[in-house]
Amino acid sequence: MTDVVELISYPVKGCAGTSMSDAPLTPAGLAHDRSFMVISEDGVYRTQRRHPRLALIRPAVSADGTRLTLDSADSAGRYGTLRLEVTTSAPRRDVDLFGATFQGIDQGDDAAAWLSEFLGAPSRLVRVPPEHDRVADGLTPGPSGYADSCAVHLLSRSSLRLLNRRMAERGAPPLPMGRFRPNIVVDSRPGNGNGNSNGPDHGDDGDWAAVPHAEDRARRLTIGGAELGYAKLAVRCAVVLVDQESGARQRREPLRTLADYRRAPSGGVVFGAKFAVVRPGKLSVGDEVVVEEWGDAEL
Repeated sequence: MTDVVELISYPVKGCAGTSMSDAPLTPAGLAHDRSFMVISEDGVYRTQRRHPRLALIRPAVSADGTRLTLDSADSAGRYGTLRLEVTTSAPRRDVDLFGATFQGIDQGDDAAAWLSEFLGAPSRLVRVPPEHDRVADGLTPGPSGYADSCAVHLLSRSSLRLLNRRMAERGAPPLPMGRFRPNIVVDSRPGNGNGNSNGPDHGDDGDWAAVPHAEDRARRLTIGGAELGYAKLAVRCAVVLVDQESGARQRREPLRTLADYRRAPSGGVVFGAKFAVVRPGKLSVGDEVVVEEWGDAEL
């Protein structure tokens, strides 16, 4: 069997994630995932590529989405905690996400001041408006908030184990799953698989996550009452060089090792897969993940 072993939502794009034992899966992904975004004063999104200290901001959003807390993991402890009442009625403003223009609801001057001081750059915080109608592309298109592309990023522990083995051969230390910022982490149920590449060639066994990168070939997944449709492979950028605990940028890994065996034909390296939500539902750690349809890997 293959199970969900972690569920992580990232309420503020680029900031730390929140682990959950269960969560609603909405048409745009896990509840509140990437529903807020830090922007420059002229509306351009901020990411860890330029501002790795974003990783040190720990957001928490209430279940109904009306309250947001920003806490600092800065070792100096200088910034304290910011608590906000989320507004959805403030005027909209244009925001730039990868060169495309969307709308955002500014969350006020207190949030702007806190973020500007923490990041050392003038910043503001916006929320996805209720009328947001972005549709991410891919084999299965679907709604998405402020995520880089598709609503759900899924990764298996066996894929990470393989990467860490290859990195060890170079003398590099292993990386935690959090470096790759997935929403859903899956693994073979203990006692069913060994996490190596000797499993089913196409993952047609219920224990499919024992095979590294089997998620590349999953075209339709069911988890509880929810259904996901494969969109594309997850192309990795310089964010995976950022230590999510310290906010420090590393020099080469894991991109150097991934380039040896996970280079995409179109350029860049890929690790994990992106999915669109076909049918919303409730997800829980421990849910079985069933592949209803397989396809050929793009890599």
